[in-house]
Amino acid sequence: MLSIQHLIVALAESSSVQAQIIRNALSELGITRMEVFETGEALLEYIGKYKPDVVMSAFHLPDMTAGEMIFQMRGHPELRDLPFILVSSETNPDLIDPMRQAGLMGILPKPFDLPQLRKVINDTLDFLAANQNDTDSDLDYADLNILVVDDSVMARRHIRTVLERLGFEKITESWSGKDALPLIDSTLFDLVLTDYNMPMMDGCELASYIRTRSMQSSVPIIMISSEENMERLAAAEAAGVSAIMGKPFETSAVRQVLRTQLAQR
Repeated sequence: MLSIQHLIVALAESSSVQAQIIRNALSELGITRMEVFETGEALLEYIGKYKPDVVMSAFHLPDMTAGEMIFQMRGHPELRDLPFILVSSETNPDLIDPMRQAGLMGILPKPFDLPQLRKVINDTLDFLAANQNDTDSDLDYADLNILVVDDSVMARRHIRTVLERLGFEKITESWSGKDALPLIDSTLFDLVLTDYNMPMMDGCELASYIRTRSMQSSVPIIMISSEENMERLAAAEAAGVSAIMGKPFETSAVRQVLRTQLAQR
């Protein structure tokens, strides 16, 4: 398992003051290997040649946004699974939600404190070592049938990556609730993971269909969504969602929820 002191960080930050603050905070955790770049293009060029363990970035850079950067990374076969941590005080959902969908490892505010940094770094290490973890040795995930429903290609890819690292092999993808119905009606799944907000049929409606009209009404349904409206989330629970997780999600939390839900089948 990769130890924290061996972690290699690539940081995109145009402010030398902010870069030094982040360097000092990482140093307090024992991380000393960090490369700093003032532009997104410089960082992308670097990670294309020398793949670090994790990318950290401010949202606003001189030549691009962190959103544009992560989209470029997710479209590159060699970089699409690289953990990405956003360090920003930006709160505009129109700017941040697409990044959540793309599979952020975490979001750190400006300023952040050491416990917040430690938490997101520990989750990064957990993600990188997920396929080396032996806590699930009593479970045979490889034979389980999993359905992932999300209208974001990047979100599905990130969820698939985490599942594959945990040992799942039989993963079916669908881009909306409506598109998933024929799969639900023709295939028995051991677990369904769904987004909330999707075109034509959302995750709440999909959960209701599974619980009331399908042949597998007891299958565990986990909702992974950036939805924050409590009334809508309560409606999803009422529709039969077994557990709800936010975006970005922690690999360790996903592992625990999966263990709990699969044990209750």
